[in-house]
Amino acid sequence: RGEAEYARIAADAAAVADAGAFSLVIEGVVEPLAASITEAVACPTIGIGASARCDGQVLVVDDMLGMFERAARFVKRYDDLAGRIQQAAQTYATEVRARTFPESAHLYGVAGGA
Repeated sequence: RGEAEYARIAADAAAVADAGAFSLVIEGVVEPLAASITEAVACPTIGIGASARCDGQVLVVDDMLGMFERAARFVKRYDDLAGRIQQAAQTYATEVRARTFPESAHLYGVAGGA
């Protein structure tokens, strides 16, 4: 949260990269620090709520597709699957209760045409 912590995180990242890491995951650090680390190390950086300047990004698919009501600050929702699933389940339940599902197209017939 302060300059001393920024310096420690940057030094840790440099040490890990210098030790031969094939990549670094930078999660939940302030954007300028994540960008600085990305510029300073030779290996690729993967951001999780860090900076668009990282070499790549990670989001949990359930979060980005809106499967849960709550999401971390860094999550951008690309859909609301929870809402769509709830609507589909409600439609199914309504059709079953109304006895409009299953229809004949969803049933098996007797062999021989009976």
